[in-house]
Amino acid sequence: MKVTRSMFQRYRMQDAAETKLRNIVVKTKERSRRDARMMETIKSGSLPYTPVVMSWISRQLDMPASKLTQDDIAKLTR
Repeated sequence: MKVTRSMFQRYRMQDAAETKLRNIVVKTKERSRRDARMMETIKSGSLPYTPVVMSWISRQLDMPASKLTQDDIAKLTR
């Protein structure tokens, strides 16, 4: 059987869909572990945090990291 371009693309798309389904599970677990790790770091310290923590807080609060105050961060930990 000759594999045509459209068949090859269909196989590739199917493989990509299966990979995405497998990765969703792994990434969801990793996000929850990261969230717990960041919350513990926030609770144990105060400003200034490391850039990684500031970036995570910024995404959670939807604010630029330069505008964050300790009060904003305290709202996140409640």
